[in-house]
Amino acid sequence: MMDLPKRKSPRISGYDYSTPNYYFITICTHEHQCLFGKPNHLNQRGMIVREHIERLPGYYHGVHIDHFVVMPNHIHLIIVLDGNESDPNISSIVALFKTGVTKQIREKEPGIKIWQRSFHDHVIRNQKSYKKIWMYIEDNPRKWEEDCFYPKECVTKDLGRVGNPPLQKG
Repeated sequence: MMDLPKRKSPRISGYDYSTPNYYFITICTHEHQCLFGKPNHLNQRGMIVREHIERLPGYYHGVHIDHFVVMPNHIHLIIVLDGNESDPNISSIVALFKTGVTKQIREKEPGIKIWQRSFHDHVIRNQKSYKKIWMYIEDNPRKWEEDCFYPKECVTKDLGRVGNPPLQKG
């Protein structure tokens, strides 16, 4: 049997991800497929994602979603943990979210792969960083074609090429 290389954890070593704080989370789709529609015009899958994000605080006391955006092939959100003793850690919250979305979408599309493994996180440490991240999330749909996750050809079965239409002159 071949030994596979060990994956390096994307989490901060020794950090307790249930610590009260603001966390910037990015979750990408499997192979960066454009599954959720267009920026500011979500398809059915994208609406399911949005609904599950909005429901997260109802599953955990002391967990809030401060800001989020659903993009064609990724999502960004700021998750706030208030510091209740029963607060879950960020990995548990993301796992619950990804599982719920996958289960609901697979009811109509069995076998579809939705998510890339893991997620990216950033612990927001100060007000300046918070404001910058909040504005990045806010501006993400408008700046979609400049986004690092924007593929040159982002095609979906139900919407065709995804991206902003070209600007009209005049």
